[in-house]
Amino acid sequence: MRLSTKGRYAVMAMADLARHSVDGASERSVSLAEIATRQEISLSYLEQLFSRLRRAGLVKSVRGPGGGYRLAAGADQTWVAQIVLAVDEPIRATRCSGQGSPRGCMVGGERCITHDLWEGLGREIHRYLASVSLADVIAPR
Repeated sequence: MRLSTKGRYAVMAMADLARHSVDGASERSVSLAEIATRQEISLSYLEQLFSRLRRAGLVKSVRGPGGGYRLAAGADQTWVAQIVLAVDEPIRATRCSGQGSPRGCMVGGERCITHDLWEGLGREIHRYLASVSLADVIAPR
């Protein structure tokens, strides 16, 4: 199972946002240009990702001078699985068309012999990512 660039970059950008949106005791907006520079991600790519993250209700956009983005909920209430799913990244390890789909990955539509193994792995990955918050990701180690 390999997480694509879209999912990895979305988590990186959200972790950056969580780390840099708190300035002392106050919250500040963070521009995508700042995130792009720090994380070395294309600004146009970030714009696409943040459009999806905003639609999913994970971030809020702030217009005007000092505008940018803020987390919609606290870093301790924003889960990595939510971020990955918001950018349309299915968390699964099978080759089949969709989790729970009766159609398998074999030419005739049947499931391969290892289907249940990979489907179980996908569930474990999802369970793990659903247990990790942005606060966990940015916490000093």
